This record gives sequence, structure tokens and C-alpha cells, in this order.
Amino acid sequence: MIETPPARTLVLGVGNAWRSDDGAGVAVAERLRPHAGRFDVLVQSGEGTSLMAAWEGASSVIVIDAARSGSAPGTVHRLDAAMDRIPSDFLHYSTHAFGVAEAIEMARALGTLPERLILYGIEGMRFEAGTGLTPPIADAVERVVEEIVAQVDVGASRPAPSDPVSST
Repeated sequence: MIETPPARTLVLGVGNAWRSDDGAGVAVAERLRPHAGRFDVLVQSGEGTSLMAAWEGASSVIVIDAARSGSAPGTVHRLDAAMDRIPSDFLHYSTHAFGVAEAIEMARALGTLPERLILYGIEGMRFEAGTGLTPPIADAVERVVEEIVAQVDVGASRPAPSDPVSST
């Protein structure tokens, strides 16, 4: 009997590194590149149809984006998008009218949402033009990288139940 290799996790870092903390998802993806032998890493701008195309056929996806929900800068929100609806105003800082939250909900409606889709939202502080992350967001990026590597290392088929605010 031939065994099917386990499905690789697709990690999508979303954002714009030229808009300060909006680059949080991109920073996570870049920090994960040395671990790419364990999962696939892509950087996306956040345009919804591109995201849907990127995760098409994937069964396990992790999306990381900057959030602006009113929580303290550096707060890490972790949502199990396969189980929970994404609030429409959670990632509202996107310049795209059809962004991450809308792509997830559209895929859910179409029945094309990956079996496992974890969304990390890193609460940003500065979103104006400029490079570099503010210190609380840079610290949050490191925490998210460590958590993703640990998840993949243990081979978790489904992470712990959704926790909208997992750390600050």
C-alpha cells in the first residue's frame, strides 16, 4: 500500500511592507522562509481573488495580516476561519475593497474554503508610508513565527479552538 504524504501547509503573508505595520504579514512570511522545507510560503498583497487563487486546492492554510480592530498594538488575534466567521471590520485597513475577510467569506459561501484556515491578525499601530515595523508589532511578528513553526513541528491537524485574542 502506498501512503499519501501529509498535505503541506500553505502560509500566506499578506500586506504592504511600504506602509509600516501593514507589512506585519509580509514580515512573518519572510521570517518563515528558512523553514520553507516544512511548508509553502507566499507573500500576497491582500487582494481577495488572488488570495482565493493562491489557496485553491490547499487543505491547510495559515494567513497572516495586519489588523486594526481597536486592540492594543502588537495584540495577536488568532481565528479559526474554517469554524468562525471573520468580522467584516477586523481587517478593514486594507486598501482593497475585496480583501482577506471578504475572500474568506466568499470562499465559505462558494464551498471552496480550505478545510483548515487559520487567520492571524497582528494589531498594527502605524499604517502610513514608510518601512519598518513599530517595536510592539515586530515583537508580535516573532511570536507568530514561533507559534506557526511549533504548529507545523507537532503536525497538528487542527489547532486549539479559536481564540480571538491569544496574546499581547
